[in-house]
Amino acid sequence: MEDIIRSLGFLCLGSRLKRIGEQLQADTQRVLDHLEVRVPSSQYPLLAALDRLGPLPVGELAQSLGVAQPGVTRSVAQLAALGLVEASPSSDDQRRRIVSLSRNGRRLVDIAKREVWPRIEGAVQDLCADLSGPLLEQLAAIEDGLDAAPLHRRIKEAEGAVP
Repeated sequence: MEDIIRSLGFLCLGSRLKRIGEQLQADTQRVLDHLEVRVPSSQYPLLAALDRLGPLPVGELAQSLGVAQPGVTRSVAQLAALGLVEASPSSDDQRRRIVSLSRNGRRLVDIAKREVWPRIEGAVQDLCADLSGPLLEQLAAIEDGLDAAPLHRRIKEAEGAVP
């Protein structure tokens, strides 16, 4: 069947990028589930931002991620419920909440940086290694590559496991 999004080229570039992003995120979640990491893949950028930048107000955290503040507020609530972040009132403005990694959040990020993120990054690098040429051709190569070997298979292959 014809892939309409692909065939419409630049007209549907946003939809195509979103579709690729969703597929990468779903593949990443599959890897996380296999490694028995119980945090949604969509939450890792927030954890990585706190690791890299330290405690931040919700608004600055949203800005660092390039997403809307209500989404970050929801993510912070979810991660706080899992005991991975803490949100406390700012000392200079009680309306602002400062978000930081909890002890468990720090432990999770340390493990992820050592054991999970390098695997995922390596699989995505493998997927993109031979890309060149016009953007739409590169997107087609990414889509075809994910169809041929999703991230979890690329990780298994890189680690010498049978796919």
